[in-house]
Amino acid sequence: MKSRLLLSLALHCVLLLPANAYPQNPGNAFSNSIGLSLIYIPAGTFLMGSPVTEPGRGDDETQHHVTISKGFYISTAEISQEQFQTIMGYNPSAYQNLGKNYPVEQVSWNECQVFIEKLNQKEKTRKYRLPTEAEWEYACRAGTNKAFASGEIVHTDCRIFETLDKIGWYCGNSDFQPHQIARKKPNPWGLFDMHGNVQEWCLDHSTGMSAWSRRANADTDTYVDNIVDPLSRKGERRIFRGGSWNQSSKYARSANRSYYRPTAKRNDLGFRIVKEK
Repeated sequence: MKSRLLLSLALHCVLLLPANAYPQNPGNAFSNSIGLSLIYIPAGTFLMGSPVTEPGRGDDETQHHVTISKGFYISTAEISQEQFQTIMGYNPSAYQNLGKNYPVEQVSWNECQVFIEKLNQKEKTRKYRLPTEAEWEYACRAGTNKAFASGEIVHTDCRIFETLDKIGWYCGNSDFQPHQIARKKPNPWGLFDMHGNVQEWCLDHSTGMSAWSRRANADTDTYVDNIVDPLSRKGERRIFRGGSWNQSSKYARSANRSYYRPTAKRNDLGFRIVKEK
């Protein structure tokens, strides 16, 4: 009788958990063989996308609840030029003259896959990959629900405002060039440069522009309420996130999303990786 009562109370508590039940204590960080620091992010449920009242919002950011059912490790910063060079034997970056601790850029989605394959071989694992779009936003938000992990968006252009200036590089504070990784403040889960510096590739596919609407929105089949571990495999484009040093503040928002072809290379486009537990 007592055991049945305890079970009933436990189930009642589970049902009362809020929909945005973010984990509050991300796990330990570790460094791998190329000096890349990764931190553990526990499983949880969050509200992905943006409210219709958020300045700079795109209409491909419909809010919906997402469950990340398995914890994962994610690199605390973007892949650096030195780390890419170590694995690949070359540096594609346009800004090589700035230094080895700057984010690698001008790297395509396809090149990211080669980098990951070689890193997996080096570390004798199959667990490294790009983050899914949902994992990326979940980690970016770090338990917050505003435009940035540091607070609300004030302007959608290049004007400087404290909320974004303290956590990200964008056209208002970058002097129109990338910056060394991990120089701004991290988000509450210890991740750097999620709001700018370079855009970051994700694993998800996208069909891109609608032939009917001609809108260049990210088009995926994953923006469905109460979805678990979403990953879009539809389309020839690839999703990227995060904003960049040459873009305005609206592109650095947690919910902002867009796409390129997997062969695309830009001097403001890089990546970070995850490792499955």
